[in-house]
Amino acid sequence: MKKDVIVVGAGCIGLMSAYCLQKSGRSVTVIDKNDITNGTSFGNAGLLSAFKKAPLSAPGAIPDTIKLMLKGESPASVHPTLDLHLYKWLLKFAASSNQDRLKRTLALFERYGQISLDMYESMVKEDGMDFHFCKDGLLMIYTEQKTFDAKAAHCEDPQAYEILSKERTKEYMPILNDKVIGSILLKENGHIDSGEFMLELKKYLQEKGVEFLLNEEVNKLEFQGSKVSKIHTSKGSYEAETFVLSTGADDTLAKQAKNKFMMTPAKGYSITFKMDDALKPKTSSLFADLFIAMTPRRNTVRMTSKLELGTTNPDVVRKQIDSIHKNLGMYTNAFEMREQIEWTGFRPLTPNDIPILGFDENYNNLVHATGLGWLGITFAPAIGKIISDVITIDKRNETNVDVLLFSAFFQG
Repeated sequence: MKKDVIVVGAGCIGLMSAYCLQKSGRSVTVIDKNDITNGTSFGNAGLLSAFKKAPLSAPGAIPDTIKLMLKGESPASVHPTLDLHLYKWLLKFAASSNQDRLKRTLALFERYGQISLDMYESMVKEDGMDFHFCKDGLLMIYTEQKTFDAKAAHCEDPQAYEILSKERTKEYMPILNDKVIGSILLKENGHIDSGEFMLELKKYLQEKGVEFLLNEEVNKLEFQGSKVSKIHTSKGSYEAETFVLSTGADDTLAKQAKNKFMMTPAKGYSITFKMDDALKPKTSSLFADLFIAMTPRRNTVRMTSKLELGTTNPDVVRKQIDSIHKNLGMYTNAFEMREQIEWTGFRPLTPNDIPILGFDENYNNLVHATGLGWLGITFAPAIGKIISDVITIDKRNETNVDVLLFSAFFQG
């Protein structure tokens, strides 16, 4: 029997696309090669950080990273590779790290960040979900005087910013030592527990009749003319009116549809642990100069870091975990991290922080939803709405304003 919409990929973008499509009256099937409990979205920091925070491709990103590399504190590393695509990506990243691009990106982030925050709040209040949704800001902690002063110079709006001294910063994160310079609270941001969110959303979707085919890998797209006629999985074959590819950093299926997106897998790590309540961060926090995030969850704390390019190794590398502990330890007092769970995964990273959204250019019933990098949780609700709208209302990319504004098909 032919299905209505098949979403391939059960990360936060895939599940939010299913959520919005179901709300619009479509019948949805979600297929994923895993069981959703070990994917990139599940290991996410849970930051909702669309407001007043610079994207990855910001002016100064490259010299700042080189400076940290020389100090042995850099979260980024590029593995030697013969893959020319990565070097093209790096050149595009360098070209995108300019002031004009930053201004446009920040405006887009705030537009879709606000949509996402409103939708998260609705999911809690109207749908009855509980995933530790907190709108209590993002604390940007600075370890370099120069970057702190540069950021503080632009924090004029008291509704959006609060500049905190070293002493006040320690009230928010009691484990800090005196090497920290200070912090800035970005008041409009928040956080969720990404693991709880994924489980709550899956439960909600199942109750609403969304079909889940888990532990089933899609390995081939079959084409007929200008359409995807069916997909083949490790367990069978399926036909559908519309297919949505939300497979994160894995672009195998997109390549079968003749695409070569300017996107690269970026490996990151998380460490989830228990610690004394009195020492927990009071809100989600990001060491701005170290790219280390710490998010308080209901019963644990999650720390995330690292940006590895040019590797496909799926294993947790001890050297990288040790580096996270070493860099954090330079600016914190000793504290106990109990019951540590280490995780690593790959984020789908575009060179200018603009996702890949909308109908495929070659096949008119194939839709892409990927390329969010570390911002999948931040923008998942808005992306789900865009995907649903372009499928159910607009039928084509050119008539959907959000695709025109926020897709690499038009803003690459």
